[in-house]
Amino acid sequence: AGVIRYTALFLVLLGTWFIVQTYFDRSWKTISLRSWLGKQPPQHKCGNHKSCRQNYFAFKIISGAANVVGPSICFDGAILMSSVKNNVGRGLNIALVNGTSGQLLRTDTFDMYSGDINKLDTFLQQIKHGTIVLTASYDDAATKMNNKVRAHFEELGSSHVSKLGFRDNWVFLGAKGLKNKSPFEEHIKNDKKTNKYDGWPELLEMEGCAPRKMD
Repeated sequence: AGVIRYTALFLVLLGTWFIVQTYFDRSWKTISLRSWLGKQPPQHKCGNHKSCRQNYFAFKIISGAANVVGPSICFDGAILMSSVKNNVGRGLNIALVNGTSGQLLRTDTFDMYSGDINKLDTFLQQIKHGTIVLTASYDDAATKMNNKVRAHFEELGSSHVSKLGFRDNWVFLGAKGLKNKSPFEEHIKNDKKTNKYDGWPELLEMEGCAPRKMD
């Protein structure tokens, strides 16, 4: 009798699973018998939607939201800068990473509203060839920006820094020695007609796979 009861229970569960698979919304179709048994889908580095192939680094850059929520920079599965780590601030938040090993070299913040632009100028000049540069804006990214600093970012592969203005949001991944423009950049203008927040545009979130420097 016990065996029959357990067999019947198994058949009921199997039937229920089949109904869910067949009739529920498409998003529910990801449910499988394996997940019911406690196995979770694979987790990708930085919480990205997919894994990167060999010799590529996973990254995710999230800009700040207005002047309330700070930005976040993740590289190869490690959070380099965030409010939780207490190493972000108003302006531009920049992390430097060795393009071959993926090792974090340095992080720093630059107040672009009332700070000293020469500090950022010196920082950018000292970046060594082969270094990956990850940048996230917070609050205001451009009030103190000048042509010299914009030229440094253009050398790193930026296509949008020349248009960066007051309270724009900007996320960017480039590298020193990059021969072409970086494909990893997003920029949204501060516009009263389209701003999501009062006085600021919505945050930007960018993820991808950055190639390892092999030579």
